[in-house]
Amino acid sequence: MTEPAPDPLERLRERLAALPDGEVRTGTVAGFGERGDVLVQLDGDDPQAPTGSIPRHLLSWSAFEDPGEVVSVGQRITAEVFGVDEQSGHVTLSAKACEDEALYRYLRSKQRGDVVAGTVAAVHNFGVFVRLDGEPAHPAYPGTGFVRIPELTWSHIDHPEEVVRPGQRVTGEVIDTDTYQGEVVVSLKALQEDPWDALAAGTGDVVTGPVTKVIPFGVFVRVGEAAEGLVHESDLDGRAVREGQELTVRIVEIDRVLRRIRLAPAG
Repeated sequence: MTEPAPDPLERLRERLAALPDGEVRTGTVAGFGERGDVLVQLDGDDPQAPTGSIPRHLLSWSAFEDPGEVVSVGQRITAEVFGVDEQSGHVTLSAKACEDEALYRYLRSKQRGDVVAGTVAAVHNFGVFVRLDGEPAHPAYPGTGFVRIPELTWSHIDHPEEVVRPGQRVTGEVIDTDTYQGEVVVSLKALQEDPWDALAAGTGDVVTGPVTKVIPFGVFVRVGEAAEGLVHESDLDGRAVREGQELTVRIVEIDRVLRRIRLAPAG
């Protein structure tokens, strides 16, 4: 009795299941797509149907106008699986992730929870680049380490320069390795004491602390070693308050999930 032919959709799902994000595959450049993506015939796949594609932004760290400046048809290529589409059976690849072998090995050597140290290389309003000890030179960024704004400190800040400066030595904890961006994502505040753990005051308590920040809709007042609460503008009744001024407030609400403290003037 003849066995039924394998279900093509099931074969596709089995193949995609064997291609988890982050896996490194090899193949041959088969051509170029209309949007500038590079078509790749992955090793072991049907030679009549190239199933890999590299979008322009995932092709190389180098600047280029035409993908043909970077690769050519028939060229062997190594790339990381960036995503799969079960409907089309196409695999999105990142050649950029594997382009700099030293960088790729370094990124893969870092694990969540590792403690790393380095020197602040650049400070921007979107985050901080850190040149980590022992890292290879990054092909595009001033440092392989990157600290996002919320991971700099537990305190409210307007700009990273309130916390760090170029040339400053810092230590942090690895919270992710991102081969897409070529970064080790680091948290400085992960190694700092959480001020909420030491917050002794509770709802209804009256405390006195300095105004840490004046904003259009109110002021922040320090109510613990580093914990701050907000007095809304409507509760100030037009009272002029400046940064550094001592203000006596009553704790109206503490939301430990959202990490918010609502305050009101005590007198």
